[in-house]
Amino acid sequence: MAAHRKPRQRSLGGNTARTAATLALAGAAGATAFEGTGHAEPELTPAQVKTEVDKLYQEAEAATEKYNGAKEKADTAERRLNSLRDETARKQDRLNTARNALGSFAAAQYRQGAIDPAWQLALSSDPDRYLDGAALAERAGERQAGAVARVREQLREIEQLRGAARIELNSLRARQAEVKRQKQTITAKLTQARRLLARLSAPERAQVNGDGTASGHASRSAPDARAGLERAGSVAAPDARAAAAVAYAYQKLGSPYVWGATGPNAFDCSGLAQAAYRSAGISLPRTTYAQINAGRRVSRSELQPGDLVFFYAGISHVGIYVGDGQMIHAPNPSAPVRLAPVDLMPFAGATRVA
Repeated sequence: MAAHRKPRQRSLGGNTARTAATLALAGAAGATAFEGTGHAEPELTPAQVKTEVDKLYQEAEAATEKYNGAKEKADTAERRLNSLRDETARKQDRLNTARNALGSFAAAQYRQGAIDPAWQLALSSDPDRYLDGAALAERAGERQAGAVARVREQLREIEQLRGAARIELNSLRARQAEVKRQKQTITAKLTQARRLLARLSAPERAQVNGDGTASGHASRSAPDARAGLERAGSVAAPDARAAAAVAYAYQKLGSPYVWGATGPNAFDCSGLAQAAYRSAGISLPRTTYAQINAGRRVSRSELQPGDLVFFYAGISHVGIYVGDGQMIHAPNPSAPVRLAPVDLMPFAGATRVA
């Protein structure tokens, strides 16, 4: 009988049990450590944060210019669509008047005991189809044939306008979708920058945002606005319009940066350039990559006050040159409109628009 018994399973005990428990705990701790390592954000120095934040601001600004361009096109498409709708409504009113006139004539014909086929148009539930009758104009008198022809032409024009409106509506929706995409990109970049800055102490954040740009060079800001405004009148601009644009820029020192803004109290970079020249009676395009082609190109050595100076390979930033190697620009959300050296960022070109 003993030979047929199942052998008893040996239980873990003593050193064996303790070893297993130790291994289990070590494994759990290791897994926790690895998991924590995978999710922990690396510690960045203030200099590394500044580099990353500047990069995010530059990317957000590039997206801002795309947003500005898409919004400008969307606004244009919306104006065209509204104009087409207004014109369609006016032509529809004229068509209704013409059909009512035909209806009055048809009623008179009916009271006299007969109705000419031409005037059945006014009573038809489908006048477009009825007008397709090839012999209609021939069966009507000369005067009536002219009236029918005008109605036919009005119907054709209305259909063309409706087709154009459908195309414009599709264009508007595409532009609006692009605006939305760029807005999401901008918001994501700026949110990421704020999170990085939030990891620094207040003094470190002040140091990172000290010049509000992608370089460590110093620049003057709002406290110097009064002194700058005093010297604005003595700027040797090439003409009165350039001088007016420079004076406007000086007046806006200290104004906040808001992406998509064109003044009068807040600006993005291209919005400031546009507003400055608008005050001088010159209409500039909305975006940096259009503004650089709005005048005559000048070299870095030829700069005069009032010239627009552009930066980065993608032409994503613009400032207004004010002389002495300085410009006024709207840097990014971390800094207001301010004076800064032209060599602060990678120079891409300059344009004289006045």
